Amino acid sequence: MPPEPIDLDAQATSPLRPEALAAMWPLLEGRHWNPHSAHRGGRQAKAVLEVARMQVAALLGVPAETVVFTSGATEANNLALKGAMEGAAAKRGRLVTFATEHSCVLQSALHLGRLGRPVAILPVLADGMPDLAAFAEALAGGDVALVSAMWVNNEIGSIWPIARMAALAHQYGALFHSDAAQAFGKLGLADSGADLISLSAHKIGGPKGIGALYVAPGTKLSPQMDGGYQEGKIRSGTQAPALAAGFGAAASAATPEATARHARALMAVALAILAAVPHRVNGPDPRGESRWPGNLSVTFPGVDSSRLISALPGLALSTGSACSSGSGKPSHVLEAIGLSDALAKQTLRLGWNDSMSKDMFSDALQQLVGVVARLAPNP
Repeated sequence: MPPEPIDLDAQATSPLRPEALAAMWPLLEGRHWNPHSAHRGGRQAKAVLEVARMQVAALLGVPAETVVFTSGATEANNLALKGAMEGAAAKRGRLVTFATEHSCVLQSALHLGRLGRPVAILPVLADGMPDLAAFAEALAGGDVALVSAMWVNNEIGSIWPIARMAALAHQYGALFHSDAAQAFGKLGLADSGADLISLSAHKIGGPKGIGALYVAPGTKLSPQMDGGYQEGKIRSGTQAPALAAGFGAAASAATPEATARHARALMAVALAILAAVPHRVNGPDPRGESRWPGNLSVTFPGVDSSRLISALPGLALSTGSACSSGSGKPSHVLEAIGLSDALAKQTLRLGWNDSMSKDMFSDALQQLVGVVARLAPNP
């Protein structure tokens, strides 16, 4: 088999942490019990779920009973938006969200719109940050039921002022949801004031196939899957103790401050190496506080990103969200911050995680810059 490519696609997923694999393995080899069964084996499996719930809740800084396990952040986002808008919040009216949200949030919003629910999708500023004045204006009518805003953008790394936005939403009587798939395990998320927060295991070194939704006490949601309501009468379906154990172990092993330090160190390396070729960085200042330092969206003028990816099989590269890569359409995030289709097709999303050494990262960026220089049009 060919060697694994060097991972510059960290926003798409992360390698499984050893701690997560160790927690999962005994439950994959044996201990097959259904955690919702009443016998001793079922109770043992249930205990695994509850330990994992406590571990995830501890990293988020919330009580364990407010964490609902889902199949991933996509399901959590769907449950948050549809569940809130079909539940008690539906009596108020509108959903407000933003043009740079993940596709599962935008598609959920469109679904609600097709059902006749009023939906407002607000534009963002040129650097991908929210226009807080426009947001306040949207809330001022007093008819907003729910706001959904991504904590850290998966394409351009923008870190939004979630606590400030949640407080403003509450001032006007609206619930507030945040997709924190890219923020969990990287930033401190406690005391944000958000009513609903979506999480993903595989973005923090846990397994794929599991995520969670934080549901603040008193927040009413309409279930989106009927059945046994195994997860607090909000979500039905038999849970997988092995996946939950991996998620919990990954959450316990997460070190947000160390992760951020490492990301900043590699950001400095990236900016120094990229200076050798013409490029533009999309999104907030890569050295500033409003950008996650493990992400760069970079446009190389005149260089088709698909050609770059093909010319560098030893690097794992992407043009944008992995969830939308099969659509063939330019990134809606890049479109929302003003890039033309032509420039969007000349853009790569670069991401790095804890497992990336400085030497390996430097080598990967040197390879990238070398191919960009070769493919770039003559000045």
